[in-house]
Amino acid sequence: MSSLATNAPARRRRRITPRQRVARLGLYAFLLAGALFFALPIYVMLVTSLKPMEEIRQGSMLALPAAPSLAAWVEAWSGACTGLQCQGIAPGFWSSVAILVPSVVLSILVGAVNGYALAQWRFPGADKLFALITVGVFIPIQVVMLPMVKIFAFVGLQGSLLAIVTVHVVFSLPFMALFFRNFYAGIPGDLLRAAIVDGGGFWNIFVRIMLPLSTNVLLVALVLQVTGIWNDFLLGLIFAGREWRPMTVLLNNIVNVSEGEIRYNVNMAATMLTAIPPLCVYFLSGKYFVRGVTAGATKG
Repeated sequence: MSSLATNAPARRRRRITPRQRVARLGLYAFLLAGALFFALPIYVMLVTSLKPMEEIRQGSMLALPAAPSLAAWVEAWSGACTGLQCQGIAPGFWSSVAILVPSVVLSILVGAVNGYALAQWRFPGADKLFALITVGVFIPIQVVMLPMVKIFAFVGLQGSLLAIVTVHVVFSLPFMALFFRNFYAGIPGDLLRAAIVDGGGFWNIFVRIMLPLSTNVLLVALVLQVTGIWNDFLLGLIFAGREWRPMTVLLNNIVNVSEGEIRYNVNMAATMLTAIPPLCVYFLSGKYFVRGVTAGATKG
């Protein structure tokens, strides 16, 4: 009996064949190449932003800075010229925050309510409405951009905060509704019927039952919306106006300089400053993001 217990771990250990070893090494090599593909540009931007222009002109792109300095970061934040003004990208940061918060909250909330209604409340015409919403996912933004500009100009909202927030909510609604509908469709209908028997209404069930069950999926939607809205350039350029220009628009004005010296360290620092907020959101909610993606893939 003791000999069987001793040999049990040895039997469980499977011997790796040469073919499996080669396949595993190939997988590791592929993953390493993919990591380098995405990490190398970030490394170049970071080390370039810490170098003075004299060192950058030497052409040592991958070399570490001899004397790291945050002077380019300070100038990119509060001193770089973005047109006629030389206030850096700090004003664009606060404009992006003002655009981001209501856009993310409203788009996720409206998308969750629509997905919940389409999945659990079978009203007449629900399938046709769902088909129309799904079509909206595949309509290019450029197709409806000019009509929306005309509409906002007609009602006097073009170039306002309300206009850019409305655009982000409207354009993200089809995908958010489809995303939440697929998740809520996997929740057993018996749970909804039991809540209705207990006297729960549409909003009561949604707030007390559906939302607590949607924590991981809500975090996935949060990461997706924060990334998409924060990194948006085209909509912010067209609908935000001069007073609410987001960070990406000011970054474009800094990088695309047509006169004078091109300050590569300032450009890279401004790019890193623009990329930090969505990266922070992802890293803070990374494990929940993976859980939510898995939940969305196994339901619906």
